[in-house]
Amino acid sequence: MGKRKVGALEKVEADLPSLQNKIRRDPESYREEFLLQYRHYESQRDIFMASPSSATTVGLISLRELIDFLAHVADCYPTLSSTFPEDLVRLLKSHHAELEPELREKLVGSLVLLRKKEVIDSTSLLQTLFPILTSTPSKSFRTLLFQKILSDLRSSNTKATNHRLNRTIQTVLFNLLTSDRSSVTGIWAVKLTRELWKRQIWTDSKAVEIMKEASLADNDKVAIGGVRFFLGGDKEREELGYESSDEDDGIDLGKLKHQTGVTKKTKKKAKALNKAIATVKKKDRKKSQPHPLNFSALHLLHDPQGFAETLFSKHLNRTSSKFNLEQKLLVLQLVSRLVGLHKLTIVSLYSYFLKYLTPRQPSVTSFLASLAQASHSLVPPDVLEPLIQKIANEFVSEAAAAEVASVGLNAIREICARQPLAMNDTLLQDLVMYKKSKDKATMMAAKGLLGLYREIGADMLRKRDRGKEATIGLKSGERKEIRFGEVEGGEIEGLELLEEWKAEETRKRREEIGETNGSLGEGGEDGDEEDWGAWEVEEDDSDSSGGWINVDSEDEIEISDDDDKPPTKRAKIREESPAKAEEKTGDMRDKTSNLATTRILTPADLAKLRELRTQASVDKLMGGSRKRQPRNGQDIDGPLTAADIESVALLSVNKDKEARLAKAAAGREGRGDFKSRKAKKQEEKKSSTTNKQKARKKNFLMTLGKAKGKQKRSLVETRKVLKGHLDRQKRGGRRGNQG
Repeated sequence: MGKRKVGALEKVEADLPSLQNKIRRDPESYREEFLLQYRHYESQRDIFMASPSSATTVGLISLRELIDFLAHVADCYPTLSSTFPEDLVRLLKSHHAELEPELREKLVGSLVLLRKKEVIDSTSLLQTLFPILTSTPSKSFRTLLFQKILSDLRSSNTKATNHRLNRTIQTVLFNLLTSDRSSVTGIWAVKLTRELWKRQIWTDSKAVEIMKEASLADNDKVAIGGVRFFLGGDKEREELGYESSDEDDGIDLGKLKHQTGVTKKTKKKAKALNKAIATVKKKDRKKSQPHPLNFSALHLLHDPQGFAETLFSKHLNRTSSKFNLEQKLLVLQLVSRLVGLHKLTIVSLYSYFLKYLTPRQPSVTSFLASLAQASHSLVPPDVLEPLIQKIANEFVSEAAAAEVASVGLNAIREICARQPLAMNDTLLQDLVMYKKSKDKATMMAAKGLLGLYREIGADMLRKRDRGKEATIGLKSGERKEIRFGEVEGGEIEGLELLEEWKAEETRKRREEIGETNGSLGEGGEDGDEEDWGAWEVEEDDSDSSGGWINVDSEDEIEISDDDDKPPTKRAKIREESPAKAEEKTGDMRDKTSNLATTRILTPADLAKLRELRTQASVDKLMGGSRKRQPRNGQDIDGPLTAADIESVALLSVNKDKEARLAKAAAGREGRGDFKSRKAKKQEEKKSSTTNKQKARKKNFLMTLGKAKGKQKRSLVETRKVLKGHLDRQKRGGRRGNQG
């Protein structure tokens, strides 16, 4: 009996593939054979549905083979197989927990195959698989379903964005999260949305709203999954874009190497150049990726203020919260990121930090980074001043360890970079004194704080700490006093470099054609601009355009009786009025590049601007130009981590000699041995040796004749040889050091 069953099974397995190929070639000729197999399938299906638990192995194998056969040829007979997809859906939904794993996977694969053959649509497939995904207890089956759902969504959005399907699935995921906030099934909505966001399939605000609801869930796994999406989802998308994008950044490396190595080419300079170019490339990639139309998830939130307040009150500022310290830190990072990015106001958030600002607190650098991240120019300075004072008292003192002091100073600097008015003069002067500390990390952190206030608030420093540029800027009025809530106007980065380059090119062209005053040519663009500029200056400087000139007395100006001589002035004219002088000073202080407002920048100008910016960045990293650059708001608005706070403190680690030597040896990997120039030259020319070195290796029999000759010398000859030897020693050898 067993042999007969196995033989029948082998016959079915052998016949179905060949019949499948025949039907694919000529469906009409094999219509009767298809109907026979379809009736066989219906009988096996009815037997299984009558008693799923008592199904035999042979019956399950036969049913699996028939399902696979019908799935491959169902598109050839759409009328006869119209109920086949519904049978599979009903079988999978009703008995997915009881089915054999192989049969269950075959049902899912057959439905996916029918979707590829367009027998069913994506909506029907996903509405079938997703409820099973959230309810099945099998881990391997959940993994299979998740992969199939993700693959179908990707294929449906390959040629064009399928908005209708995306809206349907997004509604299903949103309802899954909001229907039961304490259920763990919402984690699948988080996983699916995050994966589709990373692959840039879902890039709209609806996907962000799904993750927003996940972050506010009562289940800790779902909530932390949503929080992690906002903290790292955009970074994953950028990294995936970097891997798939071309690395060509349009930087002319040969030209840069020529410009920076025109003096003397050394290995050190070449290494510094390569490092600078790599840094500039990395910054360019960050600016160009992701695409400007793909906004960050934090920027697509409809109500960031309400979201941040709800997150803080629900997960942090409530005693009944079940989150551990690590989870609370993640939520705190998200809240502080929202506050700093959107410049929100949550006053109770800053009082929440007070109990955690102590060196004994675990993960205190994460709390300090979150506090700095939550600071911005619209936070009242009175709210941040007590926090800075507590950090200074707890971290920065003579009794504190060097790592603790450097972390405290670095945290204070990050907070003050975002809200400079939170610092008072007395505390700032005390903290700046740590620049004389013997510990390198503390000294560098204090100098970082000093350099920050030299740039943004030099008037709060003592005169001896302001530095040359800050002192000159304060005297000339270039450095303005900081005001609460003041926002600087935006401008094109590096536009002044393009203007200087154009002025230099204009000057060179004038020198080439030999014109010293006047235009480049008749009707030229630059000449017209110069003529109009000269006309405006003459008009401003003329006596008719100004006011009355005040004189001290009637005798200040003498008019000669001789008509041929011009009148002479004996005294100086008084200086301009204070109001006019202040206006001129303000004009000089507010002078900016007006190239973008007076000209239309061509593609060639933009390409040259990019080249000049790259060259300036490389020169700055190579230690060339040390001109003060304006503060970049993008660095302040970016995320801040605990590693940024600890970066300076790491300098205090591994102070012992062995650790320093090991660190130095690690940096010398791949480099040659440190030898003198003479030793390296000898290695290169091993065949070149001195006569003394050759004499040591000479055979004894070759030197025997010279030794016998020495024995036959007379006293006069010996005296002559010894005297010559002494003379050679006095003058420094055969060649001599004199004359």
